[in-house]
Amino acid sequence: MGARNYTSREALRAGSRVLPGRAYVPETRFCAARMASQRVFPLSCVVQQYAWGKMGSNSEVACLLASSDPLAQISEDKPYAELWMGTHPRGDAKILDNHISQKTLGQWIAENQDCLGSKVKNTFNGKLPFLFKVLSVETALSIQAHPNKELAEKLHLQAPQHYPDDNHKPEMAIALTSFQGLCGFRPVEEIVTFLKKVPEFQLLIGDEAAAQLRESMSSDTQAVVSALRSCFSHLMRSEKKMVVEQLNLLVKRISQQVSAGNSMEDICGELLLQLHQQYPGDIGCFAIYFLNLLTLKPGEAMFLEANVPHAYLKGDCVECMACSDNTVRAGLTPKFIDVPTLCEMLSYTPSPSKDRLFPPTKSQEDPYLSIYDPPVPDFTVMKMEDLAHLSQARILSGL
Repeated sequence: MGARNYTSREALRAGSRVLPGRAYVPETRFCAARMASQRVFPLSCVVQQYAWGKMGSNSEVACLLASSDPLAQISEDKPYAELWMGTHPRGDAKILDNHISQKTLGQWIAENQDCLGSKVKNTFNGKLPFLFKVLSVETALSIQAHPNKELAEKLHLQAPQHYPDDNHKPEMAIALTSFQGLCGFRPVEEIVTFLKKVPEFQLLIGDEAAAQLRESMSSDTQAVVSALRSCFSHLMRSEKKMVVEQLNLLVKRISQQVSAGNSMEDICGELLLQLHQQYPGDIGCFAIYFLNLLTLKPGEAMFLEANVPHAYLKGDCVECMACSDNTVRAGLTPKFIDVPTLCEMLSYTPSPSKDRLFPPTKSQEDPYLSIYDPPVPDFTVMKMEDLAHLSQARILSGL
C-alpha cells in the first residue's frame, strides 16, 4: 500500500500519527511543561491471537509487533490476528513513558479530555470514539454483522457475556495486501443463477422460498427484500444433518470435476472447497451464494455499516471502527452463534459487488493525502503518502 500511516481526522488536526509498528498519541498543551514540549508518546498495543490469524512472522501483525518491541519473541507456531490501537476495555493500549502517571491510553484520555477536541469530547462523552486495528487473516472469519446502537444496547442488556458493550460498530477495512471478503447481498439475479446451478443449495432453501425469490425479480423492492429474507433465513435455520449431507455432496461433485480438469468457477468451486476444508460441515460455506465476493487491491476499501452481512476471508488490512466489540455471528466460527438475531437484523437490500467498494477522495489541501470518510461521526481514515518514497520513485523514473 506504500505508506501505512493512518490517523483519525480529529487526531491529525491535533498533530498525532500512527506509524508502522508503534502508535503515538499527541500530548495536550494543557499538560505539564515537560509534556507540552513533547509532541507524542509511544504506546504498546494489544495483539489478539485469534485462531484465524496468520502464523508467526508471516503475519503483518507479528512483524509490526517485532518492529516496535525489540524484546518481543514471535512464536512461529502461533497466530497473530489483530493489533488493536485504542482504548477498548479488551485492548486498552499501554503507555510506554515512565514520566506519565497514567498506565493506559484510556486512563490518560480520561484525565486529559481536551486532547479529543471539543466536538469529539462533547459528542462522545469524553471517550475516544474509534478503535484502529491491523488484521492478518489466514482462514475465514465468521459470517457476521454488527448491530446498530439501539440493538447493541438491547443485546448487551440481555447477554453481556456475548455482547460486551452497548455501542454500535460501523467499520471500514482498507487493504494492505490483496484482501478477499464477502460483503452485502448479491443481486437477486446472481442468487437465482446459483439456485439453478447448485441443487444442493436449492434443496436447503426449499422450493417455495426459491420460487418466491425468482418471482420477486419482476416485483417491487419490498418484495425482493421479503423474498431474500425468507431464502436466507431458510438456509441459516436448516437442520445440521441436512447441511452436512448436502455440503458433502457438493464438495464431492466439485472435487470430481476439478480432478477431471473442469473449471467450477461459475459456482465458486475453489472458494467452496477452501471454506469446507477450514470449517467442515459448516452452514456458512453456502453463504458464498448469497453474498458478494470482493477482492480488494492495496488501498481499496469497503465500508460495513450496521446490519450488513460480511466475512473476511484472507489477506492483510487496516480496519477502523466505532469503539465496540459487538458481533452477531451465524457461521464459519467456533464462537457463539445467534442465528435468530442475525436473520432478523440484516439489511436485505441487494447490490452489485462494485457498489460495496468505498473509494477515498483526494484532499483539497494536500495532494499526498487520501480521505476515507464514511457516513458516521465516529471516525474518518486518512492515508498519507510516503514523500521520501515518492521522491525516490520520481528520481528512478527520470521525472
